Amino acid sequence: MAETTKYPPLNLPRVELRLRRTGPKPEVWDPLRRKWLVLTPEEWVRQHFIRFLTDTHGVDPYRIMQEQPLRIDGQSLRADIVVYSQQARPQLVVECKAAGVEITQEVFNQVARYNIQLGVPYLVVTNGLRHYCCEIDRTARTYRFINEIPQL
Repeated sequence: MAETTKYPPLNLPRVELRLRRTGPKPEVWDPLRRKWLVLTPEEWVRQHFIRFLTDTHGVDPYRIMQEQPLRIDGQSLRADIVVYSQQARPQLVVECKAAGVEITQEVFNQVARYNIQLGVPYLVVTNGLRHYCCEIDRTARTYRFINEIPQL
């Protein structure tokens, strides 16, 4: 489908996504939710990052939740990707932005806010081109950037 030319190649392993156009907007098949989604620039990044987690890091797809609903300070929010342990504890939260969106402090604040409720040890922000991962030490109330996404 020619729609992929509209989306830039990402700094992630290349994957073949199922794409279609049945109406005015292109769609991508989401194998985890088992439905077609509108192919937005952010969804392009999210689907590639999920495949990175499953194909490269061996994360079982059943341990991944997309658009995880959260309620923080009375606000309804959604975390793009949450990876759970085999014991159903959240381990990693990922905030995806479109490739053209700069990763700023505001993006880090957004994912850190999600962690108020989730309490994960790892935070990731990505625009598909640049990826940042932080390891959280909740006891010491500190964080540090790490070079690799951990094996979960």
